[in-house]
Amino acid sequence: MARNIRVNAIWLLVLLAGFGLIQGLVAAGVLNFYYIQIVQQIGINIIMAVGLNLIVGFSGQFSLGHAGFMAIGAYSVGVLGKMMPSYGGFAISLLVGMLLAGGVALLVGIPTLRLKGDYLAIATLGVAEIIRIFIINGGSLTNGAAGIMGIPLFTNWQLVYVFVVLTTIFTVNFLRSPMGRMVISVREDEIAAESVGVNPAKMKVIAFVFGAMTAAIAGGLHAGYVGTIVPKDFAFMTSVNILIIIVLGGLGSITGTFVAAVVLGVLNVYLKSYASVSMIIYSLALILLMIFRPGGLLGTKELSFARFFKKKEDAN
Repeated sequence: MARNIRVNAIWLLVLLAGFGLIQGLVAAGVLNFYYIQIVQQIGINIIMAVGLNLIVGFSGQFSLGHAGFMAIGAYSVGVLGKMMPSYGGFAISLLVGMLLAGGVALLVGIPTLRLKGDYLAIATLGVAEIIRIFIINGGSLTNGAAGIMGIPLFTNWQLVYVFVVLTTIFTVNFLRSPMGRMVISVREDEIAAESVGVNPAKMKVIAFVFGAMTAAIAGGLHAGYVGTIVPKDFAFMTSVNILIIIVLGGLGSITGTFVAAVVLGVLNVYLKSYASVSMIIYSLALILLMIFRPGGLLGTKELSFARFFKKKEDAN
């Protein structure tokens, strides 16, 4: 218990140091408006990827429906945010988006998470498409394919960073908890986990709901950042792009998720100078990384302060 408290305290200090570093670079003029936008987008991707890694990397469920839950969060902010153009209204719309996404994930997760592998991937992809089609046919509420414009811009890099910190700390502590260990045990051997009293279906649904809610947060922050959202923003490739982040970083590695999100974010910036061949270079880079690092950049490794404390305690 004491070790967990110390580890959490140091993680918090590290993340606060990161905040101070970015703030210092902004104050010094090193990070201009363009680079701040990139930092915000990387942060939003991290929030989504951490949630998806809990589903895919830690609970072992292959989901392609993350974009659908992101859409729920984005349209909640788009619709309610325009009705309540204030920071309080933005907070309420974010909360509503989280609850809606969690509710939908619970409803669809109970029947679909009994499937495995490719079947589950297709089912979750279908759920995401149903959500998107529902938005397209939402009439005046969602403004159909034209989307929603004029959303109040309440998202800034500081707010995104706060949610990155909260999402990360909550996820890490969840995985260290007894319930988190049960989720991981289901990934390792579902039959063995069930034989010792773990309810695999329940653990899968819990991970799925948590991942959906983080996607909704990311979607809401995205809406409050760009000011305009359309259904095509939440198509199949959005889910794939987030899946690429967690595969590249390492399935089952929160640290890897951070590293991959930053690497891909920076890579995309540099590739804009080579627009005609950017996708070819991007694809080749991913292929080479998967050839030489098939387990991802970090595999299942984490930046762990627990080892440091263990060595210190052993020395004493």
